[in-house]
Amino acid sequence: METATASSSSSPASISFYDFLDRMRNPASLDLVRSIKSFIVSFSFYAPNPESDGKRVQDFFLSMETSIRDHPLWAGASDEEIDCAMEGLEKYVMTKLFSRAFACCPDDLRIDQEIAEKISMLQTFLRPEHLDIPTILRSESSWLLAEKELGKINAHKAPREKLLCIMNCCRVINNLLLNASMSEKHVLAGADDFLPVLIYVTIKANPPQLHSNLKFIQLYRRQAKLTSEAAYYFTNLVSAKSFIVDLHAKSLSIDEIEFEENMQVAKLANKVPDEDPCPTRDGEDGLRRETGVGTFTAMNFKERSNSGLQYSFNNLFELAKMHMIVTGSPYPFMQAEARDLTVGDVERLLRLYKDVVDKYTNLCTAYRHLASSKLESGHFKGSTASCCYEQPETSVSRQREDGADI
Repeated sequence: METATASSSSSPASISFYDFLDRMRNPASLDLVRSIKSFIVSFSFYAPNPESDGKRVQDFFLSMETSIRDHPLWAGASDEEIDCAMEGLEKYVMTKLFSRAFACCPDDLRIDQEIAEKISMLQTFLRPEHLDIPTILRSESSWLLAEKELGKINAHKAPREKLLCIMNCCRVINNLLLNASMSEKHVLAGADDFLPVLIYVTIKANPPQLHSNLKFIQLYRRQAKLTSEAAYYFTNLVSAKSFIVDLHAKSLSIDEIEFEENMQVAKLANKVPDEDPCPTRDGEDGLRRETGVGTFTAMNFKERSNSGLQYSFNNLFELAKMHMIVTGSPYPFMQAEARDLTVGDVERLLRLYKDVVDKYTNLCTAYRHLASSKLESGHFKGSTASCCYEQPETSVSRQREDGADI
């Protein structure tokens, strides 16, 4: 297993990249430099097409590998040295092409947004038992570290470093399974144990632009490197993403009605209010944005049909139910039926709803900060979360490498 060194700036990946740059700056490599820069410039001549772009890059890597093997600067070089040069080439080329190659289609951005929104809703109620994760595998310390590793994926531009984030996340989970099997004599069930934990970690982490990052790795990571352990972990995360996209009540161990109610409540809680260009009296415009309920006045109240009123009060009743789901304590109107509500209850319901959402949001924020600080301070030292893995470059070294040229 690859391990991290004390400083990421001296990691094998960084050494390979800077060795590649040094050799490319040698006057003897002028022909290689011209080929690389010509490819980067010509890439922008084509309209974005992920499949064609990926094939073009993979073909270029193959041709450059042959050129590097035959070049005097690598005369007598071992396969490992050639591989290091190709890792440097991939990082250099894809860093330069990142803005053109990553999430280059409108559909990618749309899918990223849809996945992120669905995960945000699932985060509000999904628990390990809904995915049938055995109690023995419910290690908060390991899960938090795995989430942290996966959450780094969007901070990198090179396909290899994005893939490393996935591998480090999956290695934490794999170690958790191995430790459980040794300490508690838990019989490993392979993917049946691994995948549910990875799905849960992915939902808790909600990594930015998950779809685009997976697509970028699949298209631009050298195919010779997407094998063995890397391919297994990558394929599992692709499967986790697909599961989340298609997830519904029957995908989980949860009552279908409970699932739909939780998703509806989460949708209301996560809804971002639109700006109202024509605000009405205080409270009415906010209520309309938050609940979809129209303005109530003595005049238009009488003009509404019975069915319309029933729908509006049902929406308010759903908001009242959310108070109990979020806080676990009774609130006014919890025992009320839609038909029991009056126009005079609207203002109070809105106030209670805003209060609960504010408290819930603040609690979630505080919990995330607490979990993050515990990880940073080595709180989980000695657990499965303390394992060291090869780490992508830090933000400082990334900035330096992004600006590197040959």
